[in-house]
Amino acid sequence: MNSQATSETSEAYIALGANLGDREATLMEALKLLDGLQEVKVLRCSNIYETEPVGYADQPMFLNMAAAVSTTLDPHSILAEMQKIEQRLGRVRNIHNGPRTVDLDLLWMEGLRLDTPELILPHPRMLERAFVLMPLADIVPEEEPSGLYTTVKNAIGKLDGKEGIQLWRTCGWRSASELFES
Repeated sequence: MNSQATSETSEAYIALGANLGDREATLMEALKLLDGLQEVKVLRCSNIYETEPVGYADQPMFLNMAAAVSTTLDPHSILAEMQKIEQRLGRVRNIHNGPRTVDLDLLWMEGLRLDTPELILPHPRMLERAFVLMPLADIVPEEEPSGLYTTVKNAIGKLDGKEGIQLWRTCGWRSASELFES
């Protein structure tokens, strides 16, 4: 699929996770690759959280975070670019919900509702997962017009299993990348 850029800019939220190799370095590289796309600009990053695996439990702990991006790509095109980044960073899909070098999920895009075989927006399980909600709560502004902020905060309040997530560190991606550019 060719990337379809539009003249209109949308804000989107992406979940990032990794549990193989140098997890934190891989997340930072994924952010760098996203930001390096002509049609994508990383706006904000959440804290990084260490989380227990969900589903397939016999695997290492994950590092999870979220990023807010501005993009001129349509949802399917940004998904395709995200999948290219996963592949470039060594993602192999052998076991459903199994270990991975990196996982990028498009969670939400301008309040758009979409249900296709390749992509469902908003992400169908994002409000059930602490490893998605906690990072999202870090970066969704209160004044976000679709009500996503309130939805995320309410979902966190109802969520069981928050003990499986702990703060790993704050994300210094933007400040680190700016140092390299100066």
